[in-house]
Amino acid sequence: MPLAADRWMIEHPAWLPKEKGARRVCPLPGGLVLAEVEHDTLVVTVLDGDETEPAADVFALPEGAAEDVPELAKELTGLGQVGRLRNPSLWEALGTAILRQVIRAGQSKKLYRALCATHGQQVTLPDGNSYALFPTAEAILELDDEQFSELGLAFKRPALRSAATAYVTHGESWTRLSRPALVDELQSVRRVGPWTAGAAVADYTNHWDLYPYADLAVRTWAGRAAPSHVWFHNERAFGTQWRHLAGEHLSVLTLLTLAWGSQHGDIG
Repeated sequence: MPLAADRWMIEHPAWLPKEKGARRVCPLPGGLVLAEVEHDTLVVTVLDGDETEPAADVFALPEGAAEDVPELAKELTGLGQVGRLRNPSLWEALGTAILRQVIRAGQSKKLYRALCATHGQQVTLPDGNSYALFPTAEAILELDDEQFSELGLAFKRPALRSAATAYVTHGESWTRLSRPALVDELQSVRRVGPWTAGAAVADYTNHWDLYPYADLAVRTWAGRAAPSHVWFHNERAFGTQWRHLAGEHLSVLTLLTLAWGSQHGDIG
């Protein structure tokens, strides 16, 4: 079991809903692992390979954080300890962020899952059901234009191909970079900008100070969690406001705000 938490975030499209919770298969260097969340409890089952478990982190609002916005602090404190698995694959994190570019979370999840179901490795689960992994970078490069179009991914095709090409060449060295350097390096990939790079590295590392925290998701859920506070609607102005409010707790405040939002809507 990675860590104890009061609830687990399951916003990433790799988490597939089941009757009482959600599950995802994590490809780790030592083999495949099944992670299942039911009633806010995480259960990890090794499917093959060694006993390596997925990396996870637990977030809770520190005492005194967001004290300038008591309404927000109360809501985030009420979450208790929030756990989140790190995405074990930098490639998958990058591909997921590309699919999320400029479209709604719900639509990007449909595209992600269709891509997995059609071109990802199929894994048989202990209950006999099948789970489709995100296609490898090499698999993406084997798809022709028609195969992208059939999935509604013609618009995403150039970015996915350029990212896959770059990952095949540089992926191993990317994983050795510092987090800020990795955000910068990913932006050297054609059609990968600051939002995509930051979202990918946050998903991969669970350092949410790297996430584009002034984006619509954070602005929306901060506003709904603390509606009486005067929030700036302009992205740049909100970013400055959010950094000032968060101070040294930028990562945890951003993640918990998204976690709060995941209880009220689709954020992934």
